[in-house]
Formats: sequence, structure tokens, C-alpha cells
Amino acid sequence: MPEIHFIDVTNRDAAQTARIGISKLEKTMINVYLGQMGIHQSEFAFPYIRHEQNYAMANLELQRMGVMGSLRLQGWCRALVQDVEASLTTGVEVLSVSISTSDQMIRHKFRGKLDRDSVIKEMVAAVTYAKRRGVKSIGANAEDSSRTDLGYLIEYAQAAKEAGADRFRYCDTVGYDTPASIYQRVKTIAERVKIPIELHCHNDLGMAVANSISGAQGAVDGGVDAYINTTVNGIGERAGQADLLSCILAVMFARDMDGYRIGDKLNLKIAAKLSKYVSQAFGIPIPINQPGVGANAFAHASGIHADGTIKDRRNYELYDFELLGIEEERIPAGRVITTGEYGGLAGMKYVYERLGITFHSDEEAYRILELVQYANSHTQSPLTDDELIFIAKYPEQVRKILTMTP
Repeated sequence: MPEIHFIDVTNRDAAQTARIGISKLEKTMINVYLGQMGIHQSEFAFPYIRHEQNYAMANLELQRMGVMGSLRLQGWCRALVQDVEASLTTGVEVLSVSISTSDQMIRHKFRGKLDRDSVIKEMVAAVTYAKRRGVKSIGANAEDSSRTDLGYLIEYAQAAKEAGADRFRYCDTVGYDTPASIYQRVKTIAERVKIPIELHCHNDLGMAVANSISGAQGAVDGGVDAYINTTVNGIGERAGQADLLSCILAVMFARDMDGYRIGDKLNLKIAAKLSKYVSQAFGIPIPINQPGVGANAFAHASGIHADGTIKDRRNYELYDFELLGIEEERIPAGRVITTGEYGGLAGMKYVYERLGITFHSDEEAYRILELVQYANSHTQSPLTDDELIFIAKYPEQVRKILTMTP
């Protein structure tokens, strides 16, 4: 039976969202949490862009050290040979190449530079070059798939497969599909081409999660593995994308999903921590009604609901909040010592001692203090305990992550 996997694209797609931003250290911590959660893959960088390359190389080092568990790190680039070539200088071994396929984009974005045939030709050249250079796994993305003629989309996917692509990404770039349409289109591609299919759905019409689940069903029913693209908390361009936790919970608990299997062992107790961290990193509060982790996700006020929940939580709750690692939040009171951009040695050592970390010498402590100061200047928000521990454990990789050379 084909399986469903999750490829989180927070560090690529959500990171390019207008009006918000995230530091390289914060992107790294997201990869660590995704690894702890058991997520299959993170689309973690634009490895062909110079300011991403130190971050990319450091994260790949951390991955090889086992810091991110079994998480695979996937780079993204345009379907151009020069982009692939630049990406490979980082050592990335999993890659996605992307090009637009709809007539809307070909006519009004490329404006005569490319036609249907040359779009496929460029994608094939990029995929072929990547495989020849030793990329272990490559996906071919069709931007604006949902507005692309289905026959042409099948031709594109078939050409990608023949060139050596391991996955085809069906992109509902502007949220145009419905659950019914994406199911049928993806199932047809799966049956005709027999290539694993990624579902990359945007939320412009509020259907990103529903479309992702339906598309995954179409892929599995068509006989191939499905890879659902997600972002944490659904953050993303315009109205956002498919929320990671919502998609996981839908596969696990929704009606008629018993025949669909998640192919990775997930630890959902990381979900609440990950959601809260991403909220802090992007500066976007978690909506009160966010599935699973919103403040009201397990709150009951109506007398009928409260009575029913007290008698048996299953009356009004499909799943348990304990599953998601939700805990009572404790905010320190009284004397509070923190460290960061303007912290000194004594305060930093005090903070680290409370975290169970001591330094062998003041020289070592000063090296970590410098990294803490730089890290805080990058994030411009208080460093979390996990960030501080990470800095002390992996100082050389942190130094690389924080270094961007113009």
C-alpha cells in the first residue's frame, strides 16, 4: 500500500512571505524540532542564493551528525542548470527544481521567452544535470499545476520521470482546486505516470488542508506514495498554506482515512512546542481556534458541551491534548536573569548553569557568549532555552549559520 509522508516547507515557502521574516538560527531550530517530530523532509533552503549557503552547509553538517534525526534536508531552486550547479556547492543531496507550467504563466509571466515545449526542455535539463552530478533525490515542480491543462501536466510529469526525477510536485499555487478536482487530477497523473506525487496547496480560498488530504488520497488510490507539503501553523504567502498539524490530524482521525497510512513514525508531543516556537520566530500569534494547539482547541464553555466533556471527553474531542505535548505554561516570576545581545559573562554563566551547562574555562565561556550575542542580534527576540543549549553544543555550526558574507 502506498504511504503518505510530510515535507514541511516552512523554511522555504513561509520564509519568503511578505511582511514577516525569520533568522537562520530560527530556521535551524525548526529543522531540529521537525526532526524530533519524525517529519520526513524539510525544504530548508534556497542553496543557490549566497546568503543561504553557510546556513545550508551548517545544517547539512548537523544532519550528518544526527542532530536532526532522520529528517532529510531538501533544497529548492529554479529549473535552471546554473541554479542546480550553484546549489550543489553546499553539498545538498535532495533537491527540487521548479518552473511554471500553466498557459496563464507561460503567456503572461514568461511573455514569449518560453513555450510549452521549452518549459519541459528546461526542466529536463535541470533534472538530468542534477542526477548526473550525484543528487540522490530530486523532485520536479510544476508551478500552477491546478491551472495547467491536465494532458500537458501528464506530459510534463512523464518527461520528469524519464529524466530521473523521483517525485512530481503538483502545485495548487493560487488555491484554485477543490477537494474533488484535485483528487481526480492527481489520481489520473498517478495512474498514467506512476511517479510519487507531492501536494503543494495554498490557502487562497481556505481549502489548503482539505485539498492536500484529497490530493494525497488521489495519489495513494492511483498507486503511488503521496508527499504533503505543509508549513507550521499554516504560515505562508498571501493566505498561507496547508498547516502541518492539521494535515497530520486529518490523516489520523478524519472519516474514511483508515486505509491511508503515514509512512513515518511521528512524535506529536513535539507539536505544541514547534507551533509555539514558529509563532515566536515569525512574530505571528497562534490563532485562538488553531486546530490542536489554539487556546480554544480543547476549551468548553457551553453547559451542554462542558457536561458532555466531563462525562467522556470523546463526546466533544476527537483526540487528546496530551498527544500534542500541550502543557500548562509557567512564566518565571521574581528575579529573572537573561542573556543575549548585551549580556555579560557572569549573567550568561548563571543562565547556563541553570540549564545544567558549565564551561571548562572563561575562554570557552567568552566564545559562547560571543555566539549568544550574535544570535540574539540576528533573532531580535529573547533566546529560548533550547536555542541557548543548541549554541553551547554546536558552536562551530552556529558560527557558520550566523555568518553571511556579502
